Amino acid sequence: MIHSDGSTPIDHSSHDLTTETAAHAGHVAHPEHAGRDAHAGHTDHVSGFRRLFWIMLVVAIPAILASPMFGMIIGYDVPGWARWLAPALGTLMYVWGGAPFLTGAVSELRARKPGMMLLIGLAITVAFLASWGASLGLLHHELEFWWELALLIVIMLLGHWIEMRSLAQTTSALDSLAALLPDEAERIERGETVRVSPAELRVGDVVVIRPGGRLPADGRIIQGAASLDESMITGESQAVARTVGDPVVAGTVATDSGLRVEITAVGTDTTLAGIQRLVADAQASSSRAQRIADRAAAWLFWFALGAAAITAVVWSAVGLPDEAVIRTITVLVIACPHALGLAIPLVVSIATERAARAGILVKDRLALETMRTIDTVLFDKTGTLTKGHPAVTAVEPIAPFTADDIISLAAAAEQDSEHPLATAIVKASGDRGLDRRAAEEFRSSPAVGVSARVGGRRVQVGGPHLLAETGTEELPIAETWRAEGAIILHVLVDSHVVGALRLADDVRAESISAVEALRARGIDVVMITGDASAVAESVAARVGIDRVFAGVRPEDKAARVRALQAEGRKVAMVGDGVNDAPALAQADVGLAIGAGTDVAIASAGVILAGDDPRAVISVIDLSKAGYRKMTQNLWWAAGYNLLSVPLAAGVLAPIGFVLPMSVGAILMSLSTIVVALNAQLLRRLDLRIPRIAAAD
Repeated sequence: MIHSDGSTPIDHSSHDLTTETAAHAGHVAHPEHAGRDAHAGHTDHVSGFRRLFWIMLVVAIPAILASPMFGMIIGYDVPGWARWLAPALGTLMYVWGGAPFLTGAVSELRARKPGMMLLIGLAITVAFLASWGASLGLLHHELEFWWELALLIVIMLLGHWIEMRSLAQTTSALDSLAALLPDEAERIERGETVRVSPAELRVGDVVVIRPGGRLPADGRIIQGAASLDESMITGESQAVARTVGDPVVAGTVATDSGLRVEITAVGTDTTLAGIQRLVADAQASSSRAQRIADRAAAWLFWFALGAAAITAVVWSAVGLPDEAVIRTITVLVIACPHALGLAIPLVVSIATERAARAGILVKDRLALETMRTIDTVLFDKTGTLTKGHPAVTAVEPIAPFTADDIISLAAAAEQDSEHPLATAIVKASGDRGLDRRAAEEFRSSPAVGVSARVGGRRVQVGGPHLLAETGTEELPIAETWRAEGAIILHVLVDSHVVGALRLADDVRAESISAVEALRARGIDVVMITGDASAVAESVAARVGIDRVFAGVRPEDKAARVRALQAEGRKVAMVGDGVNDAPALAQADVGLAIGAGTDVAIASAGVILAGDDPRAVISVIDLSKAGYRKMTQNLWWAAGYNLLSVPLAAGVLAPIGFVLPMSVGAILMSLSTIVVALNAQLLRRLDLRIPRIAAAD
């Protein structure tokens, strides 16, 4: 969402996620410490503002009640013994509670960019000096604004606390990238394995990777073969067979077998470190939209100064210098942006709360505000439009075997395997309600397949290497399936092919509806994936996407986003993997599927806690509704000033009307109440996603 002030009351630049990540681009091997420090620093700011608000609220109550002007408005007299209570407490509030705003005002003056901080700083300073003048009898008693000073500071602190709370960031993207590396590596030293930190590894070291283990650095396999899950790095939905001589990448997982790997790159030279740099660069280069509330405050600042100057000149020119002082000070104080200070934070707070109830977690409100302008949504395929894991999508049996027979035999042979394809086959058997057959003599051969004895017969399940070993031919349907980018496994009984299984990353039932809904709103939909063109085109055809970027490497995904932006498009990127992180950071809005990796979540501005791509529609709806409320509130808040300032200046004095300070105070309160009530209407927005039948 849009910031309610141009320069925050406490300088956030040293704690901004963008600055932090950029600063660490040069030493990405140890990003976690600074990331945590930055996160802790931001949390301290939020708690600091909360504490300051509550303290000032307690101080403000007696300060307001002891203010003679407030007593006159309400209708009671302040006793003599309490005469100096309001000045004492008001001074405390100005110095302590007003410090963030005064600091921000100085920053805006130095930058020559007047905004909300300068407007607040001017108002509380004028109120402070005028009130002391009135209390000491140097100025007219109507210029006693201790109650107004206290009220303004408390309201502004409340607004900024709400605002900062809505901005609270979660874990750093660089923390999440570093977390992909294992805590320990098993290095071979003099024939024995020694556990060391990945940071201690050097090029040329040999490490042992256990089944299910994660690689601590880039390397080359020197012994063994395994299927590696590289989906979080490359975007490939299928585990990739790697054997001796093949390169492997830090952070990937050996799913089924052990390996010995010679380290070829460590630290900043690894592929993972390169992705870290891309994330940091993209986050650092992301432009920030100019904040609408700050623009309004800047205009209001010049409006108040101009009105005050004209007021002083005109009243002095007509021979009423005392009235000139009263009217000028009243104009400057009455321009205090009570409602303007709450107009944005209230909407932000309610919008983020409504979003959270709908499973949409807003990390960056600027991203949420930008969603209303998006005209292109770029979906990652694996884990976003698809389920991110293989499933049995077709069965081709050879008579007399049936489809159920083929799945039952394959599941029996695969039930002791931990390979993702085995898991998919066993799941397919369970989904069909088939009885689990007992198997004996299980054997697994990497890159070939599995075999087991089921019901006295030898059952084998595998790919082309299995067919080559047994001298058998693939079924004719395999060619069609291969053209569609599917994984093909054949089932053999006693060395004879009895059927084939088609496995593919299954499309989410909701993806088709999401694409249709986006198109209906005039939003273009594009798909990007690290998978081969055949796989990508097959999925795109099923969900109704015409434009596809296939075979895209991680470092190229951010470039594809930039290319779309160069076409003049406002791009939202939806993804879930490490390989998506640079693109999520580069896009105008990054949306991470919550079931995805921590780094994808940390790189995005909006997190979809579920895995339903239709939630993107809800984000767009929320963005548009929130923006409408913000603009309505800003117009109302500014409208109060546009009306009350001229009246307080005495524009209607020729006809005998000058806005009394008491009436101005009532208008201030009313404008704040209207803004608060209007923001509450946002709670009526229904962001719930309807259920969808699996057949869809």
